[in-house]
Amino acid sequence: MIERIRIELAPTGVLRAAINLSNFLLVSGRSAAGVPEGVSPDMARAVAERLGVPVEYIEYKTPGDLADTAEQDVWDIGNLGAEPERARTIRFTAAYAEIEATYLVPPDSPIQSIDQVDEAGKRISVYGRSAYGLWLSEHIQHADLVTSDGVDASLELFVQDRLDVLAGLRPRLLKDVEQLPGSRILEGQFTAVQQAIGCKPDRALAAEFLRDFVEQAKSTGLVQELIERHGVQGQLTVAPAAPIDHP
Repeated sequence: MIERIRIELAPTGVLRAAINLSNFLLVSGRSAAGVPEGVSPDMARAVAERLGVPVEYIEYKTPGDLADTAEQDVWDIGNLGAEPERARTIRFTAAYAEIEATYLVPPDSPIQSIDQVDEAGKRISVYGRSAYGLWLSEHIQHADLVTSDGVDASLELFVQDRLDVLAGLRPRLLKDVEQLPGSRILEGQFTAVQQAIGCKPDRALAAEFLRDFVEQAKSTGLVQELIERHGVQGQLTVAPAAPIDHP
């Protein structure tokens, strides 16, 4: 069975793993040889070791760039946030880790809680092609989303245009709040970005293998070990086990 899975998931004899470099919690640096390091590259390497093949990292600056190549024959697995829009072309496992997404508001903002954000007239600055940006585009009903092409750009837009809210991952907002005296991060979360592993939709054996791998990685403590190894405790958390009937 493993040979059939290997042929389907790594037909070139090498597991080509697409890595999103923009998430510093998942890709925390590079080795002396220039190879990406972090939870995401280590998860991909563990998949390759289970298959008994080498791993090759296919690097992307943003998750949107990675998702755009899903229908091309350039990678075998993709490590990125699972979202319905991306699931149209990528078959995802359940999440192996989660990151809180919440809001930052400027000094003297009347907004005190997350449920006060989605109101008419409010303007939310957000990196549009991020997993949390895609989530907001599906769920915000009254406020206006002001999208940008990157995390840094969303912060710049928030400040320059004096927008009402900045959406982001909590770990990044903890850095942003230090640059903006008087600003506040709202308690709670509007969603949690689900970090998962994806493959081509037509690779049924591969999808089942990856699903089982992720559940074992969570239950055996591998994901927690990687979180601790790369020093992202309290920022990245192990996702709960998927329901038994998870597809």
